[in-house]
Amino acid sequence: MKAAIAREETRDLILDAADRLLARYGYRKMTVDDIAREAGIGKGTIYLHFKSKEEVALSRIDRVIEQLKDRLLEMARTTHPVPERLRRMLLERVLFRFDAVQHYTESLNDIFATVRPGLLARRERHFADEAAIFAEVLKEGRRAGVFAFRDTRATARAFIVATNALLPYTLSVRELGERKRVEEETAQIAQLIINGLLVTSSGMRADRAKVRRLTK
Repeated sequence: MKAAIAREETRDLILDAADRLLARYGYRKMTVDDIAREAGIGKGTIYLHFKSKEEVALSRIDRVIEQLKDRLLEMARTTHPVPERLRRMLLERVLFRFDAVQHYTESLNDIFATVRPGLLARRERHFADEAAIFAEVLKEGRRAGVFAFRDTRATARAFIVATNALLPYTLSVRELGERKRVEEETAQIAQLIINGLLVTSSGMRADRAKVRRLTK
């Protein structure tokens, strides 16, 4: 157990060092020697945890998304009304990433230009994992008669796609603007999407019947 904890702590130390260097120099100029010096460990120790500089850098993104997924799952399991849960989750999806790279002066695409295929593959996997979390909340809303929609997977994906423009991939944090503005724009998008799914109270009975037909 102690060895596993020590290994995880060393891994985090390496990823923290890489994060600071990515913000300072970018991926292209950063070397494994730089990471070792920044982390205060031997170069060989890095290769015990990561096969390459590319794996170190992309694993830093993986760690952020794992932390985000934990937050989304936590929010998905609260007792707040389903629309409010989804609204909060969409805000968290954008702002968590914004906060994680607020010290970067370039977009992630620019930082990782030389390893773009690896970044894109990871990005699609991350989006799919996030959509799966949203899908569970959407299904809960449909079962309760709060939402009406046909395809859970496509609807969950729409939540992801609609807010992707506010993520720090193609734009730097500076280009995205102040955090407050990003938060306001995300809230507006979230409300528009959620409003489109809501079953109105006046037609509740008919809409519930429609939901049942759609889900048979």
